[in-house]
Amino acid sequence: MDYERLIDEETWAFIRRTAESYPEDAVDRSIEDQRRVYDDMCRAFRQPRPPGVETRDTSADGVGVRVYSSGDPTRTVVYMHGGGFVVGGLDSHDDVCAELCAQTGYRVVAVDYRLCPEHVHPAQFQDCWTAVNWVQAEFGDPLVLAGDSAGGNLAAAVAHHARGRIGNILGQVLIYPGLGGDPNQGSYIEHAHAPMLTRDEVQFYEKVRCGGAVPEHDPTFAPLHDTDFSGLPPTVVVTADCDPLRDDGAAYCAKITAAGGQAHWINEAGLVHGYLRARHSVTRAADSFERISIAVEALGQGLWNYD
Repeated sequence: MDYERLIDEETWAFIRRTAESYPEDAVDRSIEDQRRVYDDMCRAFRQPRPPGVETRDTSADGVGVRVYSSGDPTRTVVYMHGGGFVVGGLDSHDDVCAELCAQTGYRVVAVDYRLCPEHVHPAQFQDCWTAVNWVQAEFGDPLVLAGDSAGGNLAAAVAHHARGRIGNILGQVLIYPGLGGDPNQGSYIEHAHAPMLTRDEVQFYEKVRCGGAVPEHDPTFAPLHDTDFSGLPPTVVVTADCDPLRDDGAAYCAKITAAGGQAHWINEAGLVHGYLRARHSVTRAADSFERISIAVEALGQGLWNYD
C-alpha cells in the first residue's frame, strides 16, 4: 500500500508525534507499560476544555462516569472511549468529550468501563449498559450513543441490546469502530500494516478482550455478528480509509439499511486509526471532527441529513 501517496504531510507529522510517546512495539510490552505510554501520549495531545464546560465525576450504579455540561442541555450523549479495551479512561478522551459538549450543547457522559485483561468480556459491555440505564434514570433526556474504536463497538452493542428495553435512543455515531468483520478479507488485508493500527494488533486486542476463545454469534462482543439489524437507531459511522477496521463501518451500515433502517457511512480519505487526537493539527482530522459533531447534534434533534 502506497501510504506515502495516500497520507498527507500533516497526518505523517501526527503519526511521528504519536510514535514519540506510543512506539510501534507497544503491544509487545506489559499491560501496565502499555497503559503508561498510552496515558503519556494522550497527555501530549490533550487540549484544554472549552470555556463554559463544567464536569463532575460520579458513580453510575457502580460504574465511574464523568458528566460534561454547558448551559441547560436537553439531550445526553453517552460516550465510550477507545483503547482496544485495554487502555484509556476518563482522562484519555476528556478533551474530545468536552469539545463535543461545547459544540453540540448536549450533556456528555463518558463511561469509565473496566479494562482487560483484568476484566474480560462481557465486563465492558455490562458497564456501558449499566451506565446508559443510569443516564436514562438520572436525566430522562433522549440519548445519542457515541464512541471511537473499541468504544464504537460498545456503543453499537448497547444499541442492539437496547431494542425493546430503552426507547429514547435517538441515534448512534461510531468513529472508526471495530465491529467484528472478517479479518481475512477487505480492509483487514488491504491495510494489514497500516500506520497506527495493524491487523495483528486488532487480533491481539480481540484475544485479550475475550481471554481465550472468541465468542461466536454474540452481538455484545461483535455487533456485526447479530442476526437482526432491524429497529436500530439512525446510525452514522465514520471511518479512516487507511485502517484495517474500515470495512466494518461499510458492512454495518449496509446491514442496517438492508433491514429498513437509516445508516450512513463516511470514509475519511488519507486518515488513520486514532485520528481524533489529530483534530487540532491535521486539517482532514479537523474537518472530520466537525462532521462527527454535526452528526451527533443532528441525530439528537431527530434530523437525518444523509438521504
